[in-house]
Amino acid sequence: MSIQLHSLSSWSSGALIGVGATLACAAILGLLLVSGVAWWLATDVPNDRSLHTRPTPRVGGWGIVPVAALGIWLFAPSLWLIGILMVFVAAVSQIDDRRGLPARVRFAAHLVVVIAVVSVYPAAVPVWGLAIVAFLLVWLINLYNFMDGADGLAGGMTLFGFAGYGIGALLSEHPSPELAVASAAVAGAAAGFLIFNFHPARIFLGDAGSISLGFLAGAFGYWGWRGGVWPIWFPALIFAPFICDASVTLMRRLLRGEKVWQAHREHYYQRMVQYGLGHAKTASIWYIVMVGGIILAVVALGWPSTFQWCCVGAWGLVLALIGCCIDFRWRRFNSATFR
Repeated sequence: MSIQLHSLSSWSSGALIGVGATLACAAILGLLLVSGVAWWLATDVPNDRSLHTRPTPRVGGWGIVPVAALGIWLFAPSLWLIGILMVFVAAVSQIDDRRGLPARVRFAAHLVVVIAVVSVYPAAVPVWGLAIVAFLLVWLINLYNFMDGADGLAGGMTLFGFAGYGIGALLSEHPSPELAVASAAVAGAAAGFLIFNFHPARIFLGDAGSISLGFLAGAFGYWGWRGGVWPIWFPALIFAPFICDASVTLMRRLLRGEKVWQAHREHYYQRMVQYGLGHAKTASIWYIVMVGGIILAVVALGWPSTFQWCCVGAWGLVLALIGCCIDFRWRRFNSATFR
């Protein structure tokens, strides 16, 4: 009976924290907009590679980061270092939002926070294994930034992704209430941001928001794997749409000899917007895809390891099929455009 009450308390606490984070983030961002401070902090000016046509404040991080940091500090003290590192990388990214920073400086900051996490909280794997994990975490930080280019997309993926983390942390055979409530705080903050970011967006995440969320997605995923809360495939399956879109697009550009760090409009979600679906429909489709993957990931936690990896492979095939459909539609769109 006491275990059931504890479980119920964890679920209710997570829900309350999520709602509180939503209200707090929405209040901060609303105040920044109404006061006009949002425009002074950082503004995105459209260029020929943008999917937008009007200048928009890039201040989503100013609502999400302090709310997430406060949630970690109050309700998940064992994750204190992750919270501090998030604030650090957000500060560096805010300088980049406002003034611009060389790529090497940004990358160095990403490397510092990742090395700090895997060094202070090492997993029971060989050093080369930790090096691979560190590389993947750095990649997740950057791909989150790459995928922040359409109204509602990154905000919605954050809401569903961290909600998936929270649910997985509670349904695990080795539950982690602290990880669950920390994830709930991030998901709630994302919901507050999404109020202003769903099409037509009045606020963008900016690097301070997207880089910080990419770091948290990787750090929470690593923390859960290291602590035996979930297998290593779980975070990858939760954020699979982001990971697959950014990774496939990067590989294509690398094979063509292009500069992968330069802005472009070749991501799958960007093509969907361009060939006529628009921002709202594109985001909604990816929400459905991500929720499907999250449900599969959470359900598979209770299955034998072999079945779990079969699910990962099957979902990879589903995403590959979706990518092929988008490519086909894109080719038809281009043929009609240049006919």
